[in-house]
Amino acid sequence: MTTRYDQLLGPLRQAYDARAGWRDGLDKEPWKVTERQVFRDRLAPDARLLEIGAGAGQDSAYFRQEGLAVVATDLSPVMVEHCRAKGIEAHVMDFLRLDFPARSFDAVFALNCLLHVPDDDLPAVLAAIRAVLRPGGLFFLGVYGGKESTEGTLDDDRHEPPRFFSFRSDERLLGFVTAASFEVVDFHPVDVSHGHRFQSLTLRRP
Repeated sequence: MTTRYDQLLGPLRQAYDARAGWRDGLDKEPWKVTERQVFRDRLAPDARLLEIGAGAGQDSAYFRQEGLAVVATDLSPVMVEHCRAKGIEAHVMDFLRLDFPARSFDAVFALNCLLHVPDDDLPAVLAAIRAVLRPGGLFFLGVYGGKESTEGTLDDDRHEPPRFFSFRSDERLLGFVTAASFEVVDFHPVDVSHGHRFQSLTLRRP
């Protein structure tokens, strides 16, 4: 059965392949550095971490420098090559097909990538993430949203073709993660530049 998410994969891959070099050259905003550090501090020194939607691998490289065993995935082959150029183990995979043994990671990190998953497919994606986490494992889920729930493309998107986004209210996002049997360790909003609002969640698989 083809999902709506499956139909979006081609355009998303094309958009990120085309802008991989540009994205790899971007500086990390200070608030993202802070969110990443706080999550790192919650993990054991030798934790095994999976980053999904890793992009060019800047965050994966940071976690590896911090001593973690890191595996990265992204739907974009060009992004995966950027990860590998940094010495990161990286694989071309989308969120519904995380081809790893069950319970094989202590942590999963997902920064601004699950907002490309339609609401209809988010429960299946969260179940796939939960499956690769060990009991007690932590999952960082960070996305833009919080004001209202909307889905579609953006008129001012710099990528071509324009990317699909699903922005969710706090209540809607929390409803999805609790229905997926995650425990909420921490949830807080972050006001960021250009009027955007970021939802920061740290979740635990019981």
